[in-house]
This record gives sequence, C-alpha cells and structure tokens, in this order.
Amino acid sequence: MIDFAAGDLSALDTDLVVLPVDGDGPDAWRGSLGPAYATALQDAQTSKKPAVVIRPDGGRLAVVAVGDQPGAERWRWAAAAAAGEAGRVEAERVTLAVPPGEGAETAAALVEGFLLGAYRYDAHRTGKTPTPAALSVHTESAPDDALRPLVEAAEIRAQATAWARDLVNLPPDAKMPADLADRIEAHASDAGLRVEVWDKARIEQEKMGGLLGVNRGSLDPPRFVVLEWAPAGTEGDAPVVLVGKTVTYDTGGLSLKPTKDSMDKMKADMAGGAAVAGALWGAARLGLAVRVVGLLPMSDNRPGGRAYAPGDVLTMHSGATVEVMNTDAEGRLLLADGLSLARSFSPRWVLDAATLTGAQGVALGERVAAVVARPGDQDLAERVHQSGESTGDLAWPLPLYPHYRDQLKSDVADLSNVGGSMAGTITAAAFLEHFTHADGGPDEEGQPAYPWVHVDLARPAFLDSAYGYRPKGGSGFGVRLLLDLLADEAGGA
Repeated sequence: MIDFAAGDLSALDTDLVVLPVDGDGPDAWRGSLGPAYATALQDAQTSKKPAVVIRPDGGRLAVVAVGDQPGAERWRWAAAAAAGEAGRVEAERVTLAVPPGEGAETAAALVEGFLLGAYRYDAHRTGKTPTPAALSVHTESAPDDALRPLVEAAEIRAQATAWARDLVNLPPDAKMPADLADRIEAHASDAGLRVEVWDKARIEQEKMGGLLGVNRGSLDPPRFVVLEWAPAGTEGDAPVVLVGKTVTYDTGGLSLKPTKDSMDKMKADMAGGAAVAGALWGAARLGLAVRVVGLLPMSDNRPGGRAYAPGDVLTMHSGATVEVMNTDAEGRLLLADGLSLARSFSPRWVLDAATLTGAQGVALGERVAAVVARPGDQDLAERVHQSGESTGDLAWPLPLYPHYRDQLKSDVADLSNVGGSMAGTITAAAFLEHFTHADGGPDEEGQPAYPWVHVDLARPAFLDSAYGYRPKGGSGFGVRLLLDLLADEAGGA
C-alpha cells in the first residue's frame, strides 16, 4: 500500500527522500532544502548517478538527474535508479517527491519505475533477504482526485510485471507444466479470473497435435491453461484473446541446443505465457471493462526416448499437417494449436506473445520486440507499437508478405515447421499465420478468421545485464504493453 504526503519536505519522517530533478530542478526545492540539495544536485548532474546526502535530522536525500529517455520513461528510469540507492542504504521508508508543477501522470511513472527497479528475485537465497521499503508519494499540495487512482494503477502494473518476472526466474524443476499451471491457477483465481487447467486427456480430446508432439519426449505431461477476465456486462462480448508460448524448459529436443548462452537460459522460454498471465492478472486487478481470454499451451521440450524427431508429421488442432524439420522450432507448434483454438471464441482480435526466434535479437537487439502482422492487420500492429512507446516495452513492426510462406513448403505435408536461413522471425510468423484462417490455412481466396498480431520478445524477455528498471534475468517484458493495449480496448469498448 502506497501512502501520500504533502507539505514541508524537510519535515518528513522518512529514511530517504527521492528528488527527481529535470534540468536545474524546481526553485521550491532549492529554497526549502538549502545547501545539501544544491550539492547533491551538482553531484548527480556531474556523475549521472543518484547523489545521496545526509539531512540534519539524520535522514537522507537522494537527488536523481532525470535523463533523456522519451516521455514517461525518463521518470521511470530516474525512480528505478533511486530504488537501487534505497536498497544500498537499506532504507525502510522511502518518499518519492513529485516535482512542483508535475501532475499525477508523473507521480504514477515515478511509482512504477521505483517498484520495477526495486525488484529482486531472492526465492532461493538462504539467510536474511531485504524487506521492501514502505513507499509514499509527496506532492506540493494535498493529493487531487486524479492522483490516487493513477498511482494505484501504476502499483498494480508493477506487481503484475514482478509476478511475470518471478515465473520466468523460477528454475526449470519448479515449473514443469503441472506445477506452473497450479501456480498460475492459484494466483489468477485470487485476482478474480476464471481458470481452467486441461490435463493430457483433455488435450488429446481437443486433438492438439502440436502440443502433444512436443511433449512426447518429456516425463511430465502437458497442460493447457485457459484464463478469462469477463467483468459484469461483458460476458457476452467478443473477447480479446492472448496466446502465450509456455515452453517450461527447452533443450531443443533431438535438435539439441548448445549449453552456454543457449540452453542455460531456456527456463525463460515460457516468458510469453508469463506475460499473458501477468496481463490477465493485471486486467482483473485494474477492473478493465473488457473481456479477455488467455490461452497457455504448456510443455517442456526434451530428447526422451519417444521424442518427436525431424521427419515426423504432426496433425495439428486445425487439421493441418506439419512436417517437423527441426525439433528446436517447437514453440510455434504449441502456439499454432492455441491460435487454432482461438477461433472458437469468435474474438475481436488475437495477439500471441512468444520467445520464438533468435533472429529477433539479431534484427532488433535485446530492448525491442518484433511485431509481425498481415498487411490487412497493420492497424493492430501499430497499436502494439504505440503501446510499446507508451510503456517502454518497445516493439517494432516487421513485414509479412505472402512470399514468406514459400519457405515453409513441405514435400510430404501441408507445411514445414521451419523456413530457410533468412528472415527467421518473419517465417516463424508466417507459420503461425497459417493457423489463423478459418479453413485451416491461407490460400488465394481464404479469409483470416480474426485480426491477428504476433509479438516475438525472445531477447527482451531475459536479459544478460540490467538496464533502466529492468533487472538481469526475467524482465517481465510485455506485461505492461499488453495492459496498455487492454486499457485502450476497454476505453474504446
């Protein structure tokens, strides 16, 4: 719970007052806080790092020079840097001071950045772990009616992102499909979501050949989780459907990955599913007036004795057949079954989120996801792009022309699960697009079953080093982007 304060900054009963300064900072702070503030400001501007000084009462001031990130990101990054200082000095109570003249949106960005920057994954550490600091927001005058709801929403977005980070950071043996499904069910149910967990028998009944094929080498049976948020009055609406790749651990199967900088990070191959789960949880906590369905196909991918093999042909949920040419292209097989099932919900639009291709990182690096959509769905791709700009979960569109399908031709089946050596992110999306058609696949006259966009977040989902408010490891990328999309949908419903 976040508290609110107003009045004299120098009289606050707190361990650390965070002062985010844009340029030379407000005159009011310079006048009320005196030489300590002026010294810290100079240090912060020179070092580009938070500068901490001791107040006369023994408390601390942390002055943070706001950087040149666009929009609200500059406030988020500044608050995240302050969160690092709060952890370093073991502050138990922290006050974020909103600069005079700035409004509720800035306050919300500061809270969001601080909470995201304060995140730590300590579940497997022994000994004492730090207690999160109690947080308050200070404004020049009493909080107005807009401040509290915006700050509370920022707190929920940060909590949803932290949960997704926790799921990604879990070790593989703690999140085999049944365990992960149970974790998600418990947390989602507490937030008011309707949850169904399908076992292997139900998955077989649904004829999900992609999911079952990937699972053949595993000792742990698959799961398929259906999450739904349908607040009062929306139960009969066409839903937004979010499909998240949830490969709980990916060895590559018989097409075995190398270990260093590859398999050793594959506990994160369910980050798309974590983003979808986090977004559904956040939508429920925020009370967004839009019906949303989340589909999470779950399996690990291992080279067991009955593992699917290159050359196998799988019959998918849609009825289409797929020749497996690489068992390390498994995520698209799970997603394809999910995208096919999505048709049964008659959705207004569908988005899938996945750690799908290494080529995404080659093209765009670790800070920007790839967004792929048909020419007819570019408006949806642009909405994803704009939500990325707003939230800092950056996403850039790539094209999906019909000729990319040519790389997926198979000699023995309807299509192959991999293309050639070029445009790997796009050909993976072209594979998925096949399953978004009502007739089982695109042709010259076939029409898509629904508007659709694909988000490949392979590199942004799991980081080798921290930046901004994103920690090393699971970043929670995509949760806030999806929540922004859903809030926009609710506002326009």
